[in-house]
Amino acid sequence: MENTLLIGLSRQIALQRELDVVANNVANMNTTGYKADGAIFEEYLMPQAQAAGFQGADRRVSYVQDRATWRDFGSGPIRPTGNPLDVAIDGDAFFVVQTPRGERYTRNGAFQINAQGELVTNTGERVVGDSGPIQFQSTDNSISINPDGTITAREGSNSRNDSARGRLRLVRFDSVQQLQKDGTTMFSTPAGVAPLEAGTSSRVKQGSIEQSNVHSVIEMSRMIEVTRTYTQITAMMQQFSDLRRSAVEKLAEIPA
Repeated sequence: MENTLLIGLSRQIALQRELDVVANNVANMNTTGYKADGAIFEEYLMPQAQAAGFQGADRRVSYVQDRATWRDFGSGPIRPTGNPLDVAIDGDAFFVVQTPRGERYTRNGAFQINAQGELVTNTGERVVGDSGPIQFQSTDNSISINPDGTITAREGSNSRNDSARGRLRLVRFDSVQQLQKDGTTMFSTPAGVAPLEAGTSSRVKQGSIEQSNVHSVIEMSRMIEVTRTYTQITAMMQQFSDLRRSAVEKLAEIPA
């Protein structure tokens, strides 16, 4: 009976973890460049049962084990915004940004220009180009970003000549599942994993952003399913607990 309660508890812990993952996905349905998470669970067989009252060989007890979290790196819908500093990637590449913790990688191309004239993310991290951070002049206007990531601008309102300001650095990874989340839309690499240049396999689209790839209907349905399963297991565990209490009470009524 104790094993039944322990198995139910292990499943509830796994469901709680899954509910946290689903809730985080739902909370970021409208976050630019967000990539949905998923939970992976597996069966864990104990080498022997904890109860010592079995006759013959011990029977192994099967628990639920939280194994890992995986990420869906599929592209989200690309939405035109008309903002010349918004950039979306068509392909499997990532933008490179510089943070106090080192280089990070993101699909969130909602860029801005800070007070120092640097191209930054919407949270203030500098966007990295092929030659370092991308710098604009205070008089720049008519900013243009080509499909290969080259950025040009016109100096002054009377100028008709475009001046290069850099080229967005795009990178890719052989195994994106090795990336580790660092914040909401940024990723870091573990030791020994280095980015590769994206080359011509990915292009950028100016005036657009990549929306979250979370499927709202699927995530909401999953949240309802997880909640119902958790409630059912709670009811089952309560029944076993009542059964044990009833057995103890009846045993206490037996004359010594």
